[in-house]
Amino acid sequence: MPAEGLCYLTAVEAINRFKARSLSPVELMQAIVKRCETVNPKLNAFTYTFYDRALERAHQAELSYSLSGRNTRPLEGIPLVVKDSTAVKGEISTFGSKIYADYRPDHTHPALERLLEAGAIIIARTTMPEFGEAANCYTPLWGVTRNPWNLDYGPGGSSGGAGAAVAAGMTLLSDGSDIGGSIRIPAACCGLVGFKPPYGRNPNDALNTFDPYYQYGPITRSVGDAALMQNILSGHHVVDIGSLREKVVIPSNMFEIKGWKIAYSTDLGFYQVDNDVHNNMLQILDIFRSLGCSVEKVELGWTEEVYEAWKTINAAHGSAARRVKDLHAWRSQLGDYTINILDMGAKVDAGQIARALEVHVSMYRIMGPLLERYDLFVCPTNAIPSVEADRSPLDLDMSINSEPASRVTAEAWFMTYPFNMLGQLPVMNVPSGFASNGIPTGIQLVGRSYDDLRVFRAAAALEREVQWHHWRPPI
Repeated sequence: MPAEGLCYLTAVEAINRFKARSLSPVELMQAIVKRCETVNPKLNAFTYTFYDRALERAHQAELSYSLSGRNTRPLEGIPLVVKDSTAVKGEISTFGSKIYADYRPDHTHPALERLLEAGAIIIARTTMPEFGEAANCYTPLWGVTRNPWNLDYGPGGSSGGAGAAVAAGMTLLSDGSDIGGSIRIPAACCGLVGFKPPYGRNPNDALNTFDPYYQYGPITRSVGDAALMQNILSGHHVVDIGSLREKVVIPSNMFEIKGWKIAYSTDLGFYQVDNDVHNNMLQILDIFRSLGCSVEKVELGWTEEVYEAWKTINAAHGSAARRVKDLHAWRSQLGDYTINILDMGAKVDAGQIARALEVHVSMYRIMGPLLERYDLFVCPTNAIPSVEADRSPLDLDMSINSEPASRVTAEAWFMTYPFNMLGQLPVMNVPSGFASNGIPTGIQLVGRSYDDLRVFRAAAALEREVQWHHWRPPI
């Protein structure tokens, strides 16, 4: 197989080949490093790289396979990229910000620890917007990250470098974190699988252990690889009070969904949606029908107050609010969108937070009973395919289908955050097709609270039909 072909193996395929001794971890890692060196200058997906160390550890993995045969660790020798905000003990984590340019955490994120203990090898750290506070991936510190499907556009955010790297064959696996869609947005923009687990499924780090909005999860090219990562990530951890003691094991064969009832909304009740996004979703719904499912459009009754409630909570205690200790002293070093949300958060009062939480309750009083009547809820991941790579989130001059975009759609063109507000629901982005500009589009598969298996079953059934894990960008 040509070296570039090795870069597009799934992790499941690579592990099987390692065990069969038809591929060595060193051979794979050499191909990945070469791909990174060739492609990353065009994408700017990495903050730091660790190629020499990764190759050394690939040699160690190769020795492990030769000595232990099939009794190796579940991710032995698999290349992994890690988001800039994920703590790795002693290594720089900048959060995309100049004020953290030299910050080195004194611990490793507990979920990442599990991936490393399973044998995954970190090859690079991935870019993100400053403190994850944007759906586009550029920062004053690291510059602009681009989408491998069309370099004029962004890969989404906040796990934007992760999405670009996985789509471009610069890694087999990536982690991501999701407080308003930061796994699912780039997964949609880059044609990938991205899973936001329900609150408590995977252990979190520090303050995030008390935040039902924030989840840590996988970004991959295939459903099988997402399941592989989830089976390692999930389960109770002693440092996370919110982590669930129940460990959900996702089986490798789970395609049958005949007889399922699928509910869908194309706009969540208050979004303008790009025609390509809309039409691609309808084609996926037709695939559900061909698999024996009944599909029904539903009206949620949600309004723009959903967005206002999310914005209130995120501004008051989101990632930037937790990390920027002195806005006055650090203001000149921050990006425009970071300053905007910090200024907004400083004005939030207790009454606004109380009203925002009431919106959360009203949302689930609709979604909870709906999910008991249906097996799955489906909606677009993003209202548009993506935005220009260097576009500021503060630029609201946007049109959709030749019409001016509403303020809400322009500010938050991602339709993901409602399911962070309902954080106990498992949600997966899966690819739905391509827009006219070559950028992939995606849909969200939303399951009942803590019913991860149903989401994975639906995704696996679709993947078998669509075969998105074979897609490759023209880079």
